[in-house]
Amino acid sequence: MNDKTDNVSDIDNTPKNLFSNVNDNLNLLKSKYNVLLNSDVKIREFNMTVSGKNYKCFIIFIDGLVDTISINDFVLEPLMLSKHNSNKVTPENLSEYIDSCLLPQNSVKKVQDFKSVFSGINMGDCLVFIDSLNIAFDVDVKKFQQRSISAPQNESVIKGSQEGYVENFRTNTSLLRRIVNNENLIIETIPVGKISQTKCGVCYLGNIANGDLVAEVKYRLNNLDIDSIISAGQLEQLIEDDDGFGVPQMLSTERPDKCAKYLFQGRVVVLVDGNPYALIMPAVIENFLFSPEDSNLRPLFANFLRGIRILAAIITLLLPGVYMAITSFHQELLPTELLLSILSARENVPFPIILELLLMEISFELIREASLRVPSVIGSSIGIVGALILGDAAVNASIVSPTLIIVVAITGIASFSIPDFSFGFHVRVFRFWFIALGFTAGFLGIGVGLFIYISMLCSLKSFGVPFVAPISPSYNPKGNGFFVPAIWKQQYRATFISPKKPKSQGDISMKWKV
Repeated sequence: MNDKTDNVSDIDNTPKNLFSNVNDNLNLLKSKYNVLLNSDVKIREFNMTVSGKNYKCFIIFIDGLVDTISINDFVLEPLMLSKHNSNKVTPENLSEYIDSCLLPQNSVKKVQDFKSVFSGINMGDCLVFIDSLNIAFDVDVKKFQQRSISAPQNESVIKGSQEGYVENFRTNTSLLRRIVNNENLIIETIPVGKISQTKCGVCYLGNIANGDLVAEVKYRLNNLDIDSIISAGQLEQLIEDDDGFGVPQMLSTERPDKCAKYLFQGRVVVLVDGNPYALIMPAVIENFLFSPEDSNLRPLFANFLRGIRILAAIITLLLPGVYMAITSFHQELLPTELLLSILSARENVPFPIILELLLMEISFELIREASLRVPSVIGSSIGIVGALILGDAAVNASIVSPTLIIVVAITGIASFSIPDFSFGFHVRVFRFWFIALGFTAGFLGIGVGLFIYISMLCSLKSFGVPFVAPISPSYNPKGNGFFVPAIWKQQYRATFISPKKPKSQGDISMKWKV
């Protein structure tokens, strides 16, 4: 079959398979990569002599993504300078001879189609083309600048690992594999995006993770009809079960030790090339309220902090709405002295309570957003100006009451106690709905809103797992629960994930005591 009549792509009329004529491959790649315009795309043409026969060759790579010393020493020098006079080398076994004898690199692949050629070049490999061969040699010579491993910025802990993911895919897989330290760890690479071909690594323990869960994750990744993806946040929105009014259904983390912990439980981790965050699935509501620090603390301290975070989530969601309901409809619930104090503080305030509360809540969100976007050197100044100067000035000017300042401040502090950023954002947004319900219908409105909100949470699923598990539906108590038991009592994995190995340790883990 003529190489020039191979199947053609429907998108850009690029031939599917490589040509056996090296000049045809060269001309097509020069056209595709606009070599006359792209200064970083390098093509080196040379000749190779094998068994007295001369072969025209060329290599192509992107400068800045490759190690040029490796190309010189392990690609060009063996092919150009060595003398190959073996009579056993024929055009039929030339590719095998080159692969086994002339390319002393640790990773060399044979590719036969232009899609694989483009993918290899774009990822930092060197592609070798030789006349009379309708294949190319993909030589791994990657070397590019990257951020060094540092402590996680958004999930800091006191007792625990201080290593966080970076933007390099292979560095992240090595961090995870070093912590798991087991041959059953499987990392499958799935390209996502028709144009970007972003590598997504599906990581799981083959002897623990449920096979249906792994298959579901891979199915969703393989069935995304998009041109490009550049972040884990975009991927999260594309593969989650339901948007759920902003309720996150996957954990996002920059900590490899946290990923390893959930891998040992039987969950699946997805790494995205170029992004320092990993996705953990499935996730239930309890996972968003607990910190990686909990695993390193004694159960008494960890459970105390977990209770504090649950209380913080409730305060963030309901406190402004409850304040609005009490001041608008249910003043009789307040002690007389407190009610008189609030009324006297609001005596000179010209605005209604709802406008006063919305003004302060929006102002607090503005201060929070400004402190995140400005340079870190002046970030603390924004907080001081917003919290002290503007707050004090607003009270002295009788724009807001001191009691409302206290309510907004407690709500803001409580929102910072929620460990997961996505879930914290969800709670912050939904508190405005409860403010509206408390203003319009008092406790009745908040009660109806809570009923709808809890019903919505109960209807959500994360990769087939109920979002509010193990509370609803109720599961076997083994391995389930909101509060962490002592480490020697953690004998079972969570049953709602249905792992292959339900038990994680022996009945007597501390045998030295027996």
